[in-house]
Amino acid sequence: MASSKLSKAEKSWILYDVGNSALVLLATTIIPIYFNHLVKSAGAAEQGSALIAWSYAETIASLIIALLMPILGSIADMQGMKKKFIVGTVGTGVIATIAMSFPTVPMVFLVIYVISSVMLNSSIVFYDALLVDATTDENMDEVSSKGYAYGYIGSVAPFIVCLAVVLLRPFGIEMQTAMAIAFVITAAWWVIFTIPMLKNVEQVHYKPRMPHAVSNAVKGIGSTLKKIWADRTIRYYIIAYFFYIDGVHTIIKLATSYGSNLGIDSTQLLLALLATQFVAFPSAIIYGKLSKKVGTRKMLLVGILGYTCITIYAALHLWTAVDFWILAIAVGLFQGGIQALSRSEFGKLCPKEHANEYFGFFDIFGKYAAVMGTFIVGFMTQLTGNSNLGVLSVVVLFVIGFVVMLKVPDRQSEAE
Repeated sequence: MASSKLSKAEKSWILYDVGNSALVLLATTIIPIYFNHLVKSAGAAEQGSALIAWSYAETIASLIIALLMPILGSIADMQGMKKKFIVGTVGTGVIATIAMSFPTVPMVFLVIYVISSVMLNSSIVFYDALLVDATTDENMDEVSSKGYAYGYIGSVAPFIVCLAVVLLRPFGIEMQTAMAIAFVITAAWWVIFTIPMLKNVEQVHYKPRMPHAVSNAVKGIGSTLKKIWADRTIRYYIIAYFFYIDGVHTIIKLATSYGSNLGIDSTQLLLALLATQFVAFPSAIIYGKLSKKVGTRKMLLVGILGYTCITIYAALHLWTAVDFWILAIAVGLFQGGIQALSRSEFGKLCPKEHANEYFGFFDIFGKYAAVMGTFIVGFMTQLTGNSNLGVLSVVVLFVIGFVVMLKVPDRQSEAE
């Protein structure tokens, strides 16, 4: 899979991205549809009840992860802690993933899903921290990029199997049985591709264990925040990023639940979202090339405008499966690009000697920021009884992100 020039430790580190990405894709596609099925089976008749509950569950999971991220990241740097936390979070996450097979009560299912989501994303904190142990400074960009790339490809393989089982239901099995098979396949895939990393990657960079680790980590967060706030350019950038990436992640997390709530056929939903995966990867590459010509900031603004149009379209014109396919392809055009350029632009702005602490704060918003958006959708849908208005409210996040991003200096124009 990976280049022969890479070491065993580097290949093993890359494989973990292949393993965890399967659950990431399942959680944004099949699981919300299954939850909608559980809600209907339980007799919930209120319009948008599944979307409301799912939105709040995603909000709670994201909020827990955002609060844990900086503390866990700091503790992970201590001697011998990274792999121990990986074993703990992956083990708990795998058990929770399999446990989602059993409950038929929607709220019980949601509680188990939140546990699975928190464990999955917490494990990624330690996985990211283990990169410096798996490779050298010279190979770090290559190894990190291949982890991202193979994660995209690797997530599709088990997903297609799960999709076939859920849609075709061979031998006349019921939905719950089909989902149980999907959960077991995904959990097994996660475990199999975690083992090489645990076996072949050793923590060689660490800080000595010390008392009051949690309190010291909390104090470090305050120090980093003060540095970011003192830098006008980074301050505006991180605020803009917080709002628009929250909107991006809200669209990703709620697309399936929203489409299912509107009555769009689940097969069409899943196939369209699978198409998003394939469109997003080349689009990110094209985005990167265009940024060299017109500037990263301009391409980020284009991405924010693109997502604003996508949100309006979803709220006002999403009626049929064809509409959802158009939406899915449009998301794919902007999704990979806006995420990739957001990360690279922040890397250019932050002081290199403090890159780790700055990116630790960046990750809070970058990976787990969909708190406001999912809450707004759930709250507005519940308040108005109209899921379209709930989705339309996400536009506010993109508008704020766009306006604040205009305050970030255009470094390319200044250089010219």
